[in-house]
Amino acid sequence: MTVELIDEERYDQIMQDIVLPDLAVCRHEGWMTSHGARGKGGVLVDDADRERFDSNDLLHYVCYDRTEFQDKASEPCQACCRGAVVISFGFSEFADKYQEMTWYFLMQGYSVCILEHWGHGFSGRGVSDPSLVWVDHWQRYVADLASFCFQVGQSYAGDRPLALYAHSMGGGVGARLLERFTTLIDKAVLSSPMIAPRTGFMPLVAWTTVDGACLLGQGKRMAPGFGPFRPEVNMDNYPHGSRARVAWSQRQRRDQVRFQTSAATFGWVRESMELSRAILRPGQCSRVESPVLVFQAQNDRFVLSAPQDRFVAQVRDGGCQADLVKVPNSMHELYQMPNAVLGPYLERVFTFLEEPYQLDREG
Repeated sequence: MTVELIDEERYDQIMQDIVLPDLAVCRHEGWMTSHGARGKGGVLVDDADRERFDSNDLLHYVCYDRTEFQDKASEPCQACCRGAVVISFGFSEFADKYQEMTWYFLMQGYSVCILEHWGHGFSGRGVSDPSLVWVDHWQRYVADLASFCFQVGQSYAGDRPLALYAHSMGGGVGARLLERFTTLIDKAVLSSPMIAPRTGFMPLVAWTTVDGACLLGQGKRMAPGFGPFRPEVNMDNYPHGSRARVAWSQRQRRDQVRFQTSAATFGWVRESMELSRAILRPGQCSRVESPVLVFQAQNDRFVLSAPQDRFVAQVRDGGCQADLVKVPNSMHELYQMPNAVLGPYLERVFTFLEEPYQLDREG
């Protein structure tokens, strides 16, 4: 399969003149309550009712309808509707960062649904500093994503497959989702998944440090090694990446303060490590029933590769299909690589999603 990519030399022009207008004709936004300490979440909220809720209890989401896209898109696309893809993005990201990826999914016949995780984008966050990401418990992420898939993702998929495309932190959340809700997702692509974060310290040292800080009431303080949002583009932070794609997303962040999350709190680091323990707990990986495709970036500065290997091996041992693709000379954000790498990456993604399989959402 060949995917026609955006020309990097004309990236901004194509995004402005073709991609954004195409997305606008099929874009829908909505709100849902989060699963937090205040009670049961997962309730869809109309715009007219939003003022009745605490903003910190609400999650924002964006969806793109494939039928509307097919009728109005400026470029020829796949005639058949293949289902829907839920995108679970990574730490400090936001829905609009995935505009290009969304366009490719739509062109291939998929509706796209993106939940902005709690603490990200326009969703509630629990801290006032726009640079910080904090979460009270990792299970909030999983419960929120499950509710979103059940209520929104499946409504867009209809009687067709519901797939998951999950990156980094969103990949860790997605992995746990596959273990916990075994018939919810038909196929899953985990791209540089945070099966375990890279902390720069031995696990016991890192855990003792962040847990101690949280016990001392410092859970919402910035963790060491992070800093506030910086507007300039430093390609040293994106080795081998596409300058055009990195610069585009950085401009989005400069223009919207809600997109300027950049620093983990002690509380978030602790919960990311707890999430890792839950994913890799004996017996959990063997619960996965959905075929999984895992991409591993060679030069990943944010997540560890060995836990990804272990996750794939344990899923296979449980009898489920799990494929691992190692991408050489690549950075963590594989979807922001130059066309020479992005092309084969996307071809592998779509080939995997389009292989025949049996649907079974009962039970």
